[in-house]
Amino acid sequence: MAVRQDTIWERFLSPVVRLLIDEDGLRRYADSIDWEKECDRYRRDDVIIPSYYSSQNFHGVTGGYLNYGAAVSYDPITQYVVPPNESIVRQALIDAVKVKPRRILDLGCGTGSTTLMLKQAFPEAEVIGLDLSPYMLVRAEDKARNAGLGIVWRHGNAEKTGFRDATFDLVTASLLFHETPDAVSQAILRESFRLLVAGGQVLILDGNQKTLRQLEWLNDVFEEPYIREYAAGSVDANMGAAGFESVRSHDVWWINQVTSGVKPIATENIRRYTPTSIDNDLEGFGSPAFGIRA
Repeated sequence: MAVRQDTIWERFLSPVVRLLIDEDGLRRYADSIDWEKECDRYRRDDVIIPSYYSSQNFHGVTGGYLNYGAAVSYDPITQYVVPPNESIVRQALIDAVKVKPRRILDLGCGTGSTTLMLKQAFPEAEVIGLDLSPYMLVRAEDKARNAGLGIVWRHGNAEKTGFRDATFDLVTASLLFHETPDAVSQAILRESFRLLVAGGQVLILDGNQKTLRQLEWLNDVFEEPYIREYAAGSVDANMGAAGFESVRSHDVWWINQVTSGVKPIATENIRRYTPTSIDNDLEGFGSPAFGIRA
């Protein structure tokens, strides 16, 4: 895992974080896994890695998330760089859930931190985590196994998941949109709209766009190729353009935001999902829930 040496992160912040994490323990963990063998359990031949993802460095790491080093180091580092506390910030997304979900899809799930919290909050729900990096999915499955949580992990592209229309009650994404071009974020929201049942909810947790616009230096702390484009945009506007209603964002400790939208309930031609024996992706799942939590 090659790391660029000229970023603000690598020159100033990384040495501090390295004092706080057990690098020897991370190496032992990394060496204990046959990463390519484990990744082969998740890799899908029909998943094409888009160039915006494979051609860029994220957080100063050459190759971004398509290597085991990123999967091993993500959690130890992220806990110190998501103020005031990573769990508190991710919990804000959980607290914003207003539906009673029986099927949940977590897009760009990474190592599964939010995915695990969703399963813990809604233990009866079927929870699926989807990510472009099989390395991150290997780490996510290991975390779920250690926590005793049954979660489905799927290699896939959030722009085109391959799931059928109207098959989820809740679609989420945490800390994903600042790592994608705006056009990709819009495509992900359109895909989320397609996947949700009428009355279903989408939730996006990410950096606070107003704060990022006001404090330009924050954009230079990490090597994030699309963060300025994200800061200049509006998740609310993109969500509305995708067809969602009741769109609203709220601040999470000033530096983050959660944006919520609801797929409107049409009066006619509502697509309702009926499981069939040939629906291999979701075979055995129950019917969607349409309840809204107070």
